[in-house]
Amino acid sequence: MAAAKKGSKKTASKPAAKKKPPRKSPVAGNKSVEEFRDALEKSVTISRDRIQEVMDDAVKRGRMTRADANKTVSSLVSKSRQQTDELVAELEKLLDQARKGVESRVAPARKRAEKAASAAAKRVRTSADPVVAEADKLRRRAGVASSSPITGYESLNASQVKSRLKDMKKADLRKVRTQEKRGKARKGILDDIEKRLNA
Repeated sequence: MAAAKKGSKKTASKPAAKKKPPRKSPVAGNKSVEEFRDALEKSVTISRDRIQEVMDDAVKRGRMTRADANKTVSSLVSKSRQQTDELVAELEKLLDQARKGVESRVAPARKRAEKAASAAAKRVRTSADPVVAEADKLRRRAGVASSSPITGYESLNASQVKSRLKDMKKADLRKVRTQEKRGKARKGILDDIEKRLNA
């Protein structure tokens, strides 16, 4: 009876070991990197010469026929090439993802910098414009020769050019007309010059 009681005692069962959940990568794309690393760790690199050497040894010992050995070598090399191609494709995919990630982070900063530089250049041109216009006027009055009657002509908009035509002599107006025709050929400027020449 005692023995029966002894046998009926339940042994305390150990709690089942909890499986750790797989670590989640904080960065998108890390999973792919980990998978690629795992694939590399699992792959085995053996040269074709080494495989051939092992197969030749097996044929010498009579463990397989020459035909079977050649077939095995061919199969192993084919599988190896396939695995290599898959790994290279995966690596290229990861590199492409990395490039896109870098570009997406850099592009907005580049755009902001270009916009700021453009705005700064515009402010400088706008603030310097009256000074340069006055300098051109004084230079023309003093009869100082110049290839163009208007300094920085190519960077000026139509209204800035027109404002400089007001006190210009006909010889200078003709120079500006030639310069405009060779450049942007803006109709408004050319019409304004013609009116002044015919006045």
